[in-house]
Amino acid sequence: MSDTELYGSGEYLRRNPDWHESDAKWKARQVETMLSRHGLVPRSVCDIGCGTGGVLAALAEALPPTTELVGVEISADALRHVSAERRRRVSFVETTSAHRDVPFDVALCLDVFEHVPDYLGFIRGLRGVAKQTIFHIPLDISVASLMRAGRLSEVRRQVGHLHMFTKEAALATLETAGFDVVDWDFTNPSLESRPTHILGHIAKRARRAAFHLSPDLGARALGGFPILVLARPKVEPGSLRAGYSTSQDPPQADPTRGS
Repeated sequence: MSDTELYGSGEYLRRNPDWHESDAKWKARQVETMLSRHGLVPRSVCDIGCGTGGVLAALAEALPPTTELVGVEISADALRHVSAERRRRVSFVETTSAHRDVPFDVALCLDVFEHVPDYLGFIRGLRGVAKQTIFHIPLDISVASLMRAGRLSEVRRQVGHLHMFTKEAALATLETAGFDVVDWDFTNPSLESRPTHILGHIAKRARRAAFHLSPDLGARALGGFPILVLARPKVEPGSLRAGYSTSQDPPQADPTRGS
């Protein structure tokens, strides 16, 4: 099944019925932390691959009411689940591009480019979207995931990850694609989850211990710790392209995962 079929046929919605809405408030808190750390109060925010717009809706509660919030999503399945109330605060665009004449202050790309076949081309295409971009990148490759037969195949099948990263590979990818990394940190969604079985509780305790000993060691050994990255394009956003078009150097791929 191609990426277009997965996200446009209803299959991804079947596998993930809430389109990751349950993660939205948690992701918004991570974004708020990064914005606060750097004293950023953006006047405009764009979420690439916004899904049902849950992250932007949560951010709306923390940002000034005048902040422009735009969600970009290619899946009609996701956009059909956006409430009328949410649309009053957030503008949604069903397109493959978030470029316009005036770059956004901040773009979000949260758990997205690992779903895109041409992920380097996609990330390069983001350079013209905003002055600064916040990425959230899952780190699927760990000692535990490599030791557990079928784990990475399960991730690919369930949530559509076509590319999988370590911390070093993820940061190098952004640099290769034309971004300067300003700041990054591990996040710990696995420590905030509520396991439903005994093995889940054991894994959570092990991750907590490893994370407190060394986040880097925990990520390498056990997994479950993505990274949040603040990055700036190496060239001025306005020097790339303007307008909601789809031609880019190199060709831009589709954002294919909801936030």
